[in-house]
Amino acid sequence: MSHRAGHVALVGRPNVGKSTLLNRLLGQKLAITSHKPQTTRHSILGIRTLEQGQIVYIDTPGMHRRGEKAMNRYLNRTAAAALAGVDLVVFVVDAGHWGEEDELVLQRVRESRLPVLLVVNKIDRVKPRERLLPLMAELSRHTGIDDLVPVSARTGENCDRLEREILARLPEGENLYPEDQLTDRPERFFAAELIREQLILRYHKELPYAITVEIEQFQEQPHLLRIGALIWVERPNQKAILLGKGGRAMKETATIARKELEAFFQKKVFLQLWVKVKRSWSSDQASLAQLGYTE
Repeated sequence: MSHRAGHVALVGRPNVGKSTLLNRLLGQKLAITSHKPQTTRHSILGIRTLEQGQIVYIDTPGMHRRGEKAMNRYLNRTAAAALAGVDLVVFVVDAGHWGEEDELVLQRVRESRLPVLLVVNKIDRVKPRERLLPLMAELSRHTGIDDLVPVSARTGENCDRLEREILARLPEGENLYPEDQLTDRPERFFAAELIREQLILRYHKELPYAITVEIEQFQEQPHLLRIGALIWVERPNQKAILLGKGGRAMKETATIARKELEAFFQKKVFLQLWVKVKRSWSSDQASLAQLGYTE
Protein backbone atom coordinates (compact mmCIF):
# COMPACT_ATOMS: atom_id res chain seq x y z
CA MET A 1 0.00 0.00 0.00
CA SER A 2 1.29 3.48 -0.85
CA HIS A 3 2.24 5.90 1.91
CA ARG A 4 0.11 9.06 2.07
CA ALA A 5 0.45 12.40 3.84
CA GLY A 6 -1.35 15.72 3.74
CA HIS A 7 -3.19 18.56 5.46
CA VAL A 8 -6.88 18.31 6.34
CA ALA A 9 -9.00 21.31 7.43
CA LEU A 10 -11.88 20.60 9.80
CA VAL A 11 -14.48 23.29 9.09
CA GLY A 12 -18.07 23.95 10.09
CA ARG A 13 -20.30 26.35 11.93
CA PRO A 14 -19.85 26.83 15.72
CA ASN A 15 -20.76 23.94 18.00
CA VAL A 16 -20.90 21.09 15.48
CA GLY A 17 -18.19 19.18 17.37
CA LYS A 18 -15.03 19.85 15.34
CA SER A 19 -12.75 19.99 18.39
CA THR A 20 -14.30 16.89 19.94
CA LEU A 21 -13.77 15.14 16.61
CA LEU A 22 -10.13 16.26 16.46
CA ASN A 23 -9.48 14.88 19.94
CA ARG A 24 -11.20 11.61 19.02
CA LEU A 25 -9.21 11.18 15.81
CA LEU A 26 -5.92 11.95 17.55
CA GLY A 27 -6.72 9.62 20.45
CA GLN A 28 -6.00 12.28 23.05
CA LYS A 29 -7.13 15.71 24.14
CA LEU A 30 -5.52 18.55 22.23
CA ALA A 31 -8.36 21.04 21.69
CA ILE A 32 -10.55 22.40 24.49
CA THR A 33 -14.28 21.78 24.23
CA SER A 34 -17.51 23.09 25.72
CA HIS A 35 -21.15 23.35 24.70
CA LYS A 36 -20.70 27.10 24.09
CA PRO A 37 -20.17 28.33 20.51
CA GLN A 38 -16.82 29.96 19.74
CA THR A 39 -14.90 27.95 22.35
CA THR A 40 -12.25 27.38 19.67
CA ARG A 41 -10.51 30.69 18.93
CA HIS A 42 -7.38 29.57 17.11
CA SER A 43 -6.44 27.12 14.41
CA ILE A 44 -4.94 24.07 16.09
CA LEU A 45 -2.76 21.65 14.21
CA GLY A 46 -2.92 18.01 15.30
CA ILE A 47 -0.72 15.32 13.74
CA ARG A 48 -1.84 11.71 13.43
CA THR A 49 0.94 9.38 12.29
CA LEU A 50 -0.03 5.90 11.10
CA GLU A 51 1.85 3.07 9.45
CA GLN A 52 0.06 3.90 6.17
CA GLY A 53 0.63 7.65 6.31
CA GLN A 54 0.34 10.91 8.21
CA ILE A 55 -2.77 13.08 8.56
CA VAL A 56 -2.20 16.69 9.61
CA TYR A 57 -5.51 17.98 10.95
CA ILE A 58 -6.26 21.69 11.27
CA ASP A 59 -9.08 22.42 13.71
CA THR A 60 -10.69 25.81 13.09
CA PRO A 61 -13.05 28.25 14.82
CA GLY A 62 -16.65 27.96 13.72
CA MET A 63 -17.61 30.15 10.77
CA HIS A 64 -20.52 32.36 11.80
CA ARG A 65 -22.56 35.41 10.80
CA ARG A 66 -23.40 36.95 14.15
CA GLY A 67 -21.34 39.65 15.83
CA GLU A 68 -19.36 42.54 14.46
CA LYS A 69 -16.68 42.65 17.14
CA ALA A 70 -13.02 42.43 16.18
CA MET A 71 -13.03 38.96 17.78
CA ASN A 72 -15.80 37.74 15.47
CA ARG A 73 -13.94 39.00 12.43
CA TYR A 74 -10.74 37.37 13.67
CA LEU A 75 -12.48 34.00 14.15
CA ASN A 76 -13.94 34.04 10.64
CA ARG A 77 -10.64 35.08 9.06
CA THR A 78 -8.82 32.32 10.95
CA ALA A 79 -11.31 29.69 9.82
CA ALA A 80 -11.22 30.85 6.19
CA ALA A 81 -7.41 31.00 6.15
CA ALA A 82 -7.21 27.32 7.14
CA LEU A 83 -8.58 26.40 3.70
CA ALA A 84 -5.45 27.73 2.01
CA GLY A 85 -2.98 25.03 1.08
CA VAL A 86 -4.79 21.97 2.44
CA ASP A 87 -5.32 18.74 0.53
CA LEU A 88 -8.80 17.94 1.84
CA VAL A 89 -11.69 19.75 3.54
CA VAL A 90 -13.68 17.85 6.14
CA PHE A 91 -16.97 19.75 6.38
CA VAL A 92 -18.55 18.86 9.73
CA VAL A 93 -22.30 19.26 10.20
CA ASP A 94 -24.72 18.42 13.01
CA ALA A 95 -27.00 15.51 12.13
CA GLY A 96 -29.89 17.23 13.85
CA HIS A 97 -29.61 20.75 12.49
CA TRP A 98 -28.88 22.68 9.29
CA GLY A 99 -29.04 26.47 9.29
CA GLU A 100 -27.84 29.65 7.62
CA GLU A 101 -24.35 29.36 9.10
CA ASP A 102 -24.01 25.88 7.56
CA GLU A 103 -24.93 27.57 4.27
CA LEU A 104 -22.13 30.09 4.87
CA VAL A 105 -19.61 27.28 5.37
CA LEU A 106 -20.91 25.45 2.29
CA GLN A 107 -20.36 28.60 0.24
CA ARG A 108 -16.76 28.94 1.50
CA VAL A 109 -16.08 25.27 0.81
CA ARG A 110 -17.41 25.56 -2.74
CA GLU A 111 -15.28 28.64 -3.34
CA SER A 112 -12.16 26.77 -2.23
CA ARG A 113 -12.62 24.20 -5.05
CA LEU A 114 -10.90 21.62 -2.84
CA PRO A 115 -11.87 17.95 -2.40
CA VAL A 116 -14.55 17.71 0.30
CA LEU A 117 -15.69 15.01 2.68
CA LEU A 118 -18.98 15.75 4.45
CA VAL A 119 -19.00 14.44 8.03
CA VAL A 120 -22.41 14.11 9.66
CA ASN A 121 -21.66 14.30 13.39
CA LYS A 122 -23.77 13.57 16.49
CA ILE A 123 -25.52 10.57 14.94
CA ASP A 124 -25.91 9.18 18.48
CA ARG A 125 -28.66 11.78 18.90
CA VAL A 126 -30.65 10.68 15.85
CA LYS A 127 -33.70 8.79 17.15
CA PRO A 128 -34.92 6.52 15.75
CA ARG A 129 -31.78 5.52 13.84
CA GLU A 130 -33.89 4.79 10.73
CA ARG A 131 -34.05 8.58 10.22
CA LEU A 132 -30.32 8.70 9.47
CA LEU A 133 -30.29 7.38 5.90
CA PRO A 134 -32.95 9.77 4.53
CA LEU A 135 -31.29 12.62 6.46
CA MET A 136 -27.95 11.86 4.81
CA ALA A 137 -29.57 11.58 1.40
CA GLU A 138 -31.13 15.01 1.85
CA LEU A 139 -27.80 16.51 2.98
CA SER A 140 -26.04 15.05 -0.07
CA ARG A 141 -28.73 16.42 -2.37
CA HIS A 142 -28.68 19.87 -0.77
CA THR A 143 -24.89 20.27 -0.61
CA GLY A 144 -24.01 18.48 -3.83
CA ILE A 145 -21.43 16.45 -1.88
CA ASP A 146 -21.56 12.72 -2.58
CA ASP A 147 -18.90 11.62 -0.07
CA LEU A 148 -20.58 11.44 3.35
CA VAL A 149 -19.45 9.74 6.55
CA PRO A 150 -21.79 9.57 9.57
CA VAL A 151 -19.99 9.65 12.95
CA SER A 152 -20.36 10.37 16.62
CA ALA A 153 -17.28 12.21 17.84
CA ARG A 154 -18.60 11.87 21.40
CA THR A 155 -18.86 8.06 21.38
CA GLY A 156 -16.29 7.33 18.65
CA GLU A 157 -18.82 5.53 16.45
CA ASN A 158 -17.57 5.19 12.85
CA CYS A 159 -14.51 7.41 13.48
CA ASP A 160 -12.17 4.59 12.42
CA ARG A 161 -13.91 4.50 9.04
CA LEU A 162 -13.64 8.29 8.78
CA GLU A 163 -9.89 8.08 9.34
CA ARG A 164 -9.54 5.52 6.54
CA GLU A 165 -11.64 7.67 4.19
CA ILE A 166 -9.51 10.73 4.94
CA LEU A 167 -6.21 8.92 4.46
CA ALA A 168 -7.35 7.44 1.14
CA ARG A 169 -7.95 10.96 -0.22
CA LEU A 170 -4.51 12.36 0.65
CA PRO A 171 -1.67 12.51 -1.88
CA GLU A 172 1.11 9.97 -1.86
CA GLY A 173 4.19 11.19 -0.04
CA GLU A 174 6.44 10.97 2.98
CA ASN A 175 5.57 12.23 6.45
CA LEU A 176 5.45 16.01 6.78
CA TYR A 177 6.42 16.01 10.47
CA PRO A 178 8.48 13.74 12.74
CA GLU A 179 6.40 10.70 13.69
CA ASP A 180 6.50 11.53 17.42
CA GLN A 181 5.25 15.12 16.96
CA LEU A 182 1.63 15.84 17.93
CA THR A 183 1.27 19.57 17.21
CA ASP A 184 3.17 22.73 16.27
CA ARG A 185 1.76 24.79 19.15
CA PRO A 186 4.00 25.55 22.18
CA GLU A 187 3.16 24.24 25.65
CA ARG A 188 2.31 27.75 26.89
CA PHE A 189 -0.54 27.86 24.36
CA PHE A 190 -2.13 24.71 25.77
CA ALA A 191 -1.70 25.94 29.33
CA ALA A 192 -3.70 29.07 28.47
CA GLU A 193 -6.35 27.07 26.63
CA LEU A 194 -6.86 24.56 29.45
CA ILE A 195 -7.31 27.36 31.97
CA ARG A 196 -9.77 29.13 29.65
CA GLU A 197 -11.71 25.88 29.21
CA GLN A 198 -12.32 25.65 32.95
CA LEU A 199 -13.42 29.29 33.07
CA ILE A 200 -15.91 28.68 30.23
CA LEU A 201 -17.28 25.57 31.92
CA ARG A 202 -17.68 27.35 35.28
CA TYR A 203 -18.94 30.73 34.05
CA HIS A 204 -20.69 29.70 30.83
CA LYS A 205 -23.84 31.65 31.73
CA GLU A 206 -22.17 34.85 32.88
CA LEU A 207 -19.17 35.67 30.72
CA PRO A 208 -17.79 32.98 28.37
CA TYR A 209 -16.85 35.44 25.62
CA ALA A 210 -15.42 38.19 27.83
CA ILE A 211 -12.51 36.04 29.05
CA THR A 212 -9.06 35.43 27.65
CA VAL A 213 -5.95 34.00 29.29
CA GLU A 214 -2.35 35.14 28.96
CA ILE A 215 0.53 33.06 30.32
CA GLU A 216 3.04 35.23 32.18
CA GLN A 217 5.20 32.48 33.70
CA PHE A 218 5.93 29.00 32.37
CA GLN A 219 8.88 27.54 34.22
CA GLU A 220 9.81 23.87 33.99
CA GLN A 221 11.64 22.26 36.89
CA PRO A 222 12.65 18.59 37.23
CA HIS A 223 9.43 17.50 38.94
CA LEU A 224 7.34 20.67 38.86
CA LEU A 225 5.82 23.07 36.36
CA ARG A 226 5.26 26.64 37.58
CA ILE A 227 2.55 28.46 35.66
CA GLY A 228 1.40 32.02 36.26
CA ALA A 229 -1.54 33.26 34.20
CA LEU A 230 -3.41 36.54 33.75
CA ILE A 231 -7.14 36.29 33.14
CA TRP A 232 -8.38 39.31 31.22
CA VAL A 233 -11.99 40.48 31.40
CA GLU A 234 -13.68 43.57 29.98
CA ARG A 235 -15.41 45.13 33.01
CA PRO A 236 -14.82 45.40 36.78
CA ASN A 237 -18.07 43.56 37.59
CA GLN A 238 -16.82 40.60 35.52
CA LYS A 239 -13.67 40.51 37.66
CA ALA A 240 -15.85 40.40 40.76
CA ILE A 241 -17.81 37.45 39.35
CA LEU A 242 -14.61 35.52 38.64
CA LEU A 243 -13.12 36.14 42.06
CA GLY A 244 -16.25 35.44 44.08
CA LYS A 245 -16.64 36.28 47.75
CA GLY A 246 -13.21 36.41 49.36
CA GLY A 247 -11.67 35.02 46.18
CA ARG A 248 -13.26 31.64 46.90
CA ALA A 249 -14.60 31.07 43.37
CA MET A 250 -11.22 31.73 41.78
CA LYS A 251 -9.50 29.34 44.20
CA GLU A 252 -11.94 26.58 43.26
CA THR A 253 -11.43 27.25 39.55
CA ALA A 254 -7.65 27.23 39.99
CA THR A 255 -7.80 23.85 41.73
CA ILE A 256 -9.76 22.25 38.88
CA ALA A 257 -7.55 23.90 36.23
CA ARG A 258 -4.41 22.70 38.01
CA LYS A 259 -5.66 19.09 37.87
CA GLU A 260 -6.36 19.44 34.14
CA LEU A 261 -2.89 20.87 33.56
CA GLU A 262 -1.26 18.06 35.53
CA ALA A 263 -3.15 15.47 33.46
CA PHE A 264 -2.11 17.17 30.21
CA PHE A 265 1.56 17.78 31.04
CA GLN A 266 1.97 14.62 33.16
CA LYS A 267 3.75 16.64 35.83
CA LYS A 268 2.92 18.32 39.14
CA VAL A 269 1.82 21.92 38.56
CA PHE A 270 2.01 25.00 40.77
CA LEU A 271 -0.58 27.42 39.36
CA GLN A 272 -1.15 31.08 40.14
CA LEU A 273 -3.99 33.08 38.58
CA TRP A 274 -4.61 36.83 38.54
CA VAL A 275 -7.61 38.69 37.11
CA LYS A 276 -7.23 42.04 35.35
CA VAL A 277 -9.55 44.35 33.41
CA LYS A 278 -8.84 45.50 29.84
CA ARG A 279 -11.93 47.34 28.70
CA SER A 280 -13.56 46.05 25.51
CA TRP A 281 -10.51 43.98 24.57
CA SER A 282 -12.59 41.73 22.27
CA SER A 283 -13.75 44.75 20.24
CA ASP A 284 -10.31 46.26 19.72
CA GLN A 285 -7.98 44.96 17.01
CA ALA A 286 -4.82 46.19 18.76
CA SER A 287 -5.82 44.56 22.05
CA LEU A 288 -6.54 41.28 20.28
CA ALA A 289 -3.10 41.28 18.67
CA GLN A 290 -1.48 42.12 22.00
CA LEU A 291 -3.24 39.15 23.61
CA GLY A 292 -2.06 36.71 20.96
CA TYR A 293 -4.96 36.75 18.50
CA THR A 294 -2.91 36.97 15.33
CA GLU A 295 -3.21 34.81 12.22
